[in-house]
Amino acid sequence: MNLRLIIVVITVLLGVRSLQADDKLPVLQVGSDVYSNVAVLMVNATDVYFTYNNGKGMANAKLKNLAPDLQKYFHYNAAIASATEQKQIQANAEYRQADYQPADVYGPAASPSDERRMSPPTVAHATDLSWSTDFSQALDQARADGKMVLLDFTGSDWCPWCIRFDHEVLATDQFAAYARNKLELVRVDFPRTKPQDDALKQANEALASRYHVTGYPTLVLVNYAGNEFGRQVGYLEGGPDTFIAELERFHNQ
Repeated sequence: MNLRLIIVVITVLLGVRSLQADDKLPVLQVGSDVYSNVAVLMVNATDVYFTYNNGKGMANAKLKNLAPDLQKYFHYNAAIASATEQKQIQANAEYRQADYQPADVYGPAASPSDERRMSPPTVAHATDLSWSTDFSQALDQARADGKMVLLDFTGSDWCPWCIRFDHEVLATDQFAAYARNKLELVRVDFPRTKPQDDALKQANEALASRYHVTGYPTLVLVNYAGNEFGRQVGYLEGGPDTFIAELERFHNQ
């Protein structure tokens, strides 16, 4: 069955509605790559995130690389996608240029009552929660402060389960409050489109080899000497409370 006929079948099955998260496709072709038994996880202006082979694999695809009929069903808009990609490039460049921003850039610190009314902080704008890329420095700081170190091995711009876990857990007020008291945070990122210098790439590959990480997300909790307490491999349901309880279990076992 050729791709156009498959698309016609999908159109009949789906009627006039667009493809959304939780939709299932018998096949999805992206350039020369063909994925079977696809379940859509998330769609944004530039990408569709999905599992394939009945959930055994995960991937994402640029909407601009899909067949025109599927672009229409995903509401692809080339102008919006291009503008979104440019914003992402600019944000990545700004993030690389400023590992730390003084608190007064963002105004006075919020009171505890104000924090509860605020949106969950994000890495790019939070002053009370920051992720380092320097593992050695994080170990030294953990030793000085009596904290643990959490390594987040992620594919931040392509791994759907990483993106979902970051949104639901790592960028929440509950996790930020726990991390401020207990953790030094290190993001070990393996992006596909975000710029990353060679030295950081090599350091991240060395960490992945050291801790035998082969999939994402993988979160590894270690002490200030770099000895592992425990790890979470893959997405964990239950939000920040469940993840915090798991970290405490790792530490206390």
